[in-house]
Amino acid sequence: MPTNWQPIEVPGRGLLELQHLVLDLNGTIALDGQVLPGVAERVAALCDQLAIYLLTADTRGRGAVTANQLGIQLHRLTPGQEAQQKADFLRALDPAHTAAVGNGDNDALMLASAELGIAVLGREGLAVAALQAADLLVPHITDALDLLLHPQRLIATLRR
Repeated sequence: MPTNWQPIEVPGRGLLELQHLVLDLNGTIALDGQVLPGVAERVAALCDQLAIYLLTADTRGRGAVTANQLGIQLHRLTPGQEAQQKADFLRALDPAHTAAVGNGDNDALMLASAELGIAVLGREGLAVAALQAADLLVPHITDALDLLLHPQRLIATLRR
């Protein structure tokens, strides 16, 4: 498992040391079942630094294809209580070393549990619960991934 992500000291918050990245599929990294432009390249770059997981209820049946295309691990949720399943998955990884990215109501618990929760305001919108649970909001998934590729950018936003 890669753990080459460079820790950063965030004033007033402490050391941010990530080992895992958990991504929601629909509405976050994909629109209408298709991976958004720029995602594959950024995920490939992050695979050398973080263990990356794709969580999905697989509404469009493209979870396995997407995970394979991106070279990341898939965790398919079972129908019902998807929000709790996402939060439980994250807790099993070690939330203190995990970043989570999502946009849906069922991502809120996951975002709140993560050391770094990033809400994405994409073309499918952003659930208010996800916004309130996140540490920060970005307009597009590529912006979220770029923050992880260039972690020094997080300091100005997260410092207390």
